[in-house]
Amino acid sequence: MASLNVGSLGEYIREQRRTAQYSLRQLAEAAGVSNPYLSQIERGLRKPSAEILQQIARALRISAETLYVQAGILEERQGDGLELRAAILADPLINEQQKQALLAVYDTFLKENTPPRGPAPKRAAPKQDQAAEGQHAPRAEQPAATAGSDRET
Repeated sequence: MASLNVGSLGEYIREQRRTAQYSLRQLAEAAGVSNPYLSQIERGLRKPSAEILQQIARALRISAETLYVQAGILEERQGDGLELRAAILADPLINEQQKQALLAVYDTFLKENTPPRGPAPKRAAPKQDQAAEGQHAPRAEQPAATAGSDRET
């Protein structure tokens, strides 16, 4: 597990709090932590637990995973859109329903573009059967040859 990066975590929480236009007291109340404790987290004097980070994330309407990455508890995954999600959730110009709709559309696009996990598709088996029966798959050069002959006409 990575070590906790408390200073930058506190700075990040403070930045998110200000973006959400919360006072320290308002965020502390919304997150269910004491005002002095949240102040110490923001100043890098305290190491919050994963549970406290989750409460703060919920109050800020950002993913807990985002705070875990900032804290060094989790490694940042490439291409998972954490920054985009945080930006959408922190945007004061759109309402909560619009934020959720944007995130749902984004998640749908990610699912469509992500290759399925698990065992590889068994497409090689039919080709082996065809080869065993003396049948050959069409050659890849055929479309290129056809395209070349079209140019000459």
